[in-house]
Amino acid sequence: MATKNGRKVLAARRAKGRARLS
Repeated sequence: MATKNGRKVLAARRAKGRARLS
């Protein structure tokens, strides 16, 4: 997904994953 929305979604999912791991 190289779309603008795709990037935002990926970033958001990454942040959520980090928060859950922490």
